[in-house]
Amino acid sequence: MTTDLAKFAADNGVKYFMISFTDLFGGQRAKLVPAQAIADMQEDGAGFAGFATWLDMTPAHPDMLAVPDPSSVIQLPWKPEVAWVAGNCVMEGEDVAQAPRNVLRRLIDEAAAEGLHVKTGIEAEYFLMTPDGEQISDEYDTAAKPCYDQQAVMRRYDVVREICDYMLDLGWGPYQNDHEDANGQFEMNWEFDDALRTADKHSFFKFMTKSVAEKHGFRATFMPKPVEGLTGNGCHAHISVWDAAGADAKTNVFAMEPNDSSQTAELGLSEKGRHFLGGIMKHASALAAITNPTVNSYKRINAPRTMSGATWAPNTVTWTGNNRTHMVRVPGPGRFELRLPDGATNPYLLQAVIIAAGMDGIRSAADPGKRHDIDMYAEGHKVRGAPKLPLNMLDAIREYDKDKSLKAAMGEEFSASYIKMKTQEWNDFTAHFSQWEKENTLDI
Repeated sequence: MTTDLAKFAADNGVKYFMISFTDLFGGQRAKLVPAQAIADMQEDGAGFAGFATWLDMTPAHPDMLAVPDPSSVIQLPWKPEVAWVAGNCVMEGEDVAQAPRNVLRRLIDEAAAEGLHVKTGIEAEYFLMTPDGEQISDEYDTAAKPCYDQQAVMRRYDVVREICDYMLDLGWGPYQNDHEDANGQFEMNWEFDDALRTADKHSFFKFMTKSVAEKHGFRATFMPKPVEGLTGNGCHAHISVWDAAGADAKTNVFAMEPNDSSQTAELGLSEKGRHFLGGIMKHASALAAITNPTVNSYKRINAPRTMSGATWAPNTVTWTGNNRTHMVRVPGPGRFELRLPDGATNPYLLQAVIIAAGMDGIRSAADPGKRHDIDMYAEGHKVRGAPKLPLNMLDAIREYDKDKSLKAAMGEEFSASYIKMKTQEWNDFTAHFSQWEKENTLDI
């Protein structure tokens, strides 16, 4: 049954709705709509000029309408008179093919047609910085190994508690919060869910965390590598596939089947799970264009050893059991963890590319290759034949452009727009004149 947003407003004291969509670069855009106008907006959508955001459009394009999906509505816990609702982008009566939420919705429908329903949980890491973003917010957070530091997490208790309280109120099932491996870095975990719901929650979590941090005089950032020499912000995804969506899910399709003697079965992963993993491994280098979408992303996945002793990020396309030094680990039966994505990844495109790569793996019976049960940071040089991840954003874009099956699965129109705009971003970066160039070339 569809939620009537006007009734939702009346029942919950909502005065305004934020009709929100996420553009190709992960920018969150919204119109603030009075509750008195939401009935028309629920039918027709809120109007936007797509060119004014990071979408591949021109000023001559018609109005783009963000039609709210009432099932996604969330009342802002810190400002209850406002409700956030995710919008699906439409132009002249048709879904905008390049819009990230539409890409994900289409792929979810394709998987569902094959009886497969992807569920994911994500680990969204962030730093609490000073408002200017120049340094971490806690001057006393200086330990060489600060991960799980109880004094440091309690010094930011007010921020962490407020965010966690809100997730409890929203029914997300948060279950742990911690100080992460870098000074000034935190992670908060909540229960896994259907891919679209996880993407909506991920999008809202970023908005909520930034808002609460600002309220306390800090700046929250999900930037992949905001501080040189410290561990970066990952966004690890835990992936499983089920026989139905939501509460109707009864059978984990990734759970080990009887009499399976494969390497993945030893870890509790079924044949379908093995092929899904095979798709992730097959497309990994191209995947990076989506999971690691910024110039800064490659300061994290190709980083030298950090102050804590390890980057906790992959640089090679390998998989393993319960071992955090690889791109993919299988920590327990019926699921695996993709450790490649970083904090800049688009919440909707992250889920979409996981489904696209995994479904291609199932359809093609892809083999994930040999399992490597070694410390990749210490013994990675012993691995032969495993591809290295892209060294920079341009390499990742080129890998994505070469991967015809992944481009087709994500949608040709989306892929063309994404490659075009990300290439423009790279060109803008390379046109930037840096101090490094001067310091290293002035006296040549």
